[in-house]
Amino acid sequence: MTATAHEESTALYDIPGPAARKRHFAYGAFSTLLILGLAGWILYLLFDTEQFTATKWTPFEYEGIQELLLTGLGNTLKAFAMAAVLSLVLGTVLAVGRLSDHKPVRWLATLIVEFFRAMPVLVMIFFIFVALKVHPLPALVAGLTLYNGSVLAEVFRSGINAVERGQREAAFALGMRKTQVMTHVLVPQAVRAMLPAIISQLVVALKDTSLGYLITYEEFLHAGKLIASNLDYDLPFIPVVMVISPIYIGMCMLLSWFATWVSKRQRRSPKTEAVDVAPAEPGTLLPGAQ
Repeated sequence: MTATAHEESTALYDIPGPAARKRHFAYGAFSTLLILGLAGWILYLLFDTEQFTATKWTPFEYEGIQELLLTGLGNTLKAFAMAAVLSLVLGTVLAVGRLSDHKPVRWLATLIVEFFRAMPVLVMIFFIFVALKVHPLPALVAGLTLYNGSVLAEVFRSGINAVERGQREAAFALGMRKTQVMTHVLVPQAVRAMLPAIISQLVVALKDTSLGYLITYEEFLHAGKLIASNLDYDLPFIPVVMVISPIYIGMCMLLSWFATWVSKRQRRSPKTEAVDVAPAEPGTLLPGAQ
């Protein structure tokens, strides 16, 4: 490696010396011991409070309990799927409104976005369920859609505005209409940058489906609550949490994996790959020019 290459590789990061490496090793060892100690303390508390006794875990062996959990999980996924699709649609519509050339449309879209972004999700769900007398599932989906759609609208708008201005100007100079510029130039470039934020917001929507149990929607958390509150099984609250939590975490991780997979496919797609064009020599006609 040449001196210049070495300088470039270390311009933003100083290679740690022996003393710094010892400090880093000490910090790592201390953090590891701290995490192990915390995990051991939690396990001790669980055993000390008899959370692993057969009495508390027996309910999960019964077919009725398993069906209850599976039904709740299915209801959670159904509510999430509906809310996710509707949120993406609403976010797209509101983002287009905020990017409109017509001031009344922009103002109306901005008012809707700012209002529903500031409104707590639970308040919206309760208002739709109680005041409008809507059934639990539509009330839950509507509340999630209004909130997450408003947030996604800002994600879409910011992503499109982040595309280099020259791209938009060049497309208009070629005679493309605004719709063509948006669909063929701006959106394909913005999607890759927006994808992590979109998936992150969908994870929020997935977790917020658990609010459905407050309006008697029989989703996954509601099923767990029914099991945990059954006095015949010695109140197995902690076992229920230990069963439900990994499933929620797994679903969120699956969404993140899906985002990574889509991002990799986009990088391999010829439609999203950047094309390097060498500068033309003075007097050279561009391809297709007469």
